[in-house]
Amino acid sequence: MEDIEQYIEALIFVSEQSIRSEEIIYCLQSAFSHDFNEEEINQHIQNITNKYQDKRFAMEVVKLNNGYQFLTKKNYHTVISLLQAQRSKKKLSQAALETLAIIAYKQPVTKPDIEQIRGVNCDYSIQKLLEKELISIVGKSEAIGKPILYGTSTLFMDYFGINNINDLPQIKDFTDNTASIGEHAE
Repeated sequence: MEDIEQYIEALIFVSEQSIRSEEIIYCLQSAFSHDFNEEEINQHIQNITNKYQDKRFAMEVVKLNNGYQFLTKKNYHTVISLLQAQRSKKKLSQAALETLAIIAYKQPVTKPDIEQIRGVNCDYSIQKLLEKELISIVGKSEAIGKPILYGTSTLFMDYFGINNINDLPQIKDFTDNTASIGEHAE
């Protein structure tokens, strides 16, 4: 098989974690009904590694945890971190904002409490807020089942430009008295 290195390269490329040579052998043997030995596969991996050492490529094959993975070369990390930071600051969805507001005003609060207020499942919103580090797990409730308690994080304060939770607008600040009926006595 003359294009075996491209198959190995593809397996390393699509693997979210490092892929071991045994896993590569298993995939290739299953796909091509051909016996591959570890020495042969390791030589192909070395050829691929050498290929990506060329300056024309922004990524390289790195041996991690007894396996192989494509990673960007170190000199590109600054630019990549800027992209990741920019993407992590993208707007929050309406559902995430609602969930975050409930957590901010009611903290510490459990997921069932949030869901009772919103009236819908909040798993996805909570997961996204945890990933963005806007909320954190602050403990466990003493209620039945000991549900997790959520609160805002320090990044939440930075994100919204406040020093502490008391700086959040009060609920009364959101009420609009211009829609009242009747005359207002002074």
